Amino acid sequence: MSMMDYMKNKDNIYQNRLHKVEDFSFDENVVRVFPDMIERSVPGYSDILKSITILAKKFITQSSNVYDLGCSMGAVTSAILASSIKHDYKILAVDNSQAMVDELKDVFQDKYLSNSLDVIKDDVCNIQVFNASFVILNFTLQFISKEKRNDLINNIYEGLNPGGALIISEKITFDDDLDQCQKEYHLMFKKYNGYSDLEISQKRSALENILIPETTTDHFSRLKASGFGTFHIWHQHFNFVSMIAIK
Repeated sequence: MSMMDYMKNKDNIYQNRLHKVEDFSFDENVVRVFPDMIERSVPGYSDILKSITILAKKFITQSSNVYDLGCSMGAVTSAILASSIKHDYKILAVDNSQAMVDELKDVFQDKYLSNSLDVIKDDVCNIQVFNASFVILNFTLQFISKEKRNDLINNIYEGLNPGGALIISEKITFDDDLDQCQKEYHLMFKKYNGYSDLEISQKRSALENILIPETTTDHFSRLKASGFGTFHIWHQHFNFVSMIAIK
């Protein structure tokens, strides 16, 4: 099944009232509708993908590794592979969801058999980053337990080559009244994209203990502590941001 086929599947997972809302999981049901789900749920998602390819062309170097950590169905990987980067490099696409990895291997079957792409089923916290010019955590860190986030960023920093870059895209929270304001904007965004109040409420419950956002101050403090000297937000749409950190 191609990525375009998946785009036809509408996210209706929370359309009907559930007797019990289970914790969100990247299982087969989510895989079936994932492209539609993320496009309708994450403001600015398509713009982030396009811009990541611009940054990839700047930072990917000859004979280096590129890490797509928490790759899901490979939207970032696909965008980079299609961006006609002249250097020889290898993408290591990592996800701990078997359903995601199985579909990613199917979608990228030809490229998966080549030397340019390695699809790995594993926890991103278990991956030893090395010889990296470009690392992407695209809406991944928020799903990792807080006590593991520092070690992951430390590992990435140590594995990045000098001049290499880390992209972190995240849903964020705020310390002041702006938090409620941005949450309302996001709610309006989801309603505009066709989600009902029931769908929004049930998905919120499913994600409550799974997606744990932080403030940009939290993120910047972690990056600084890991050794990054340059970091900033390069994209923001409501309470969703993408940051870059350069070694």
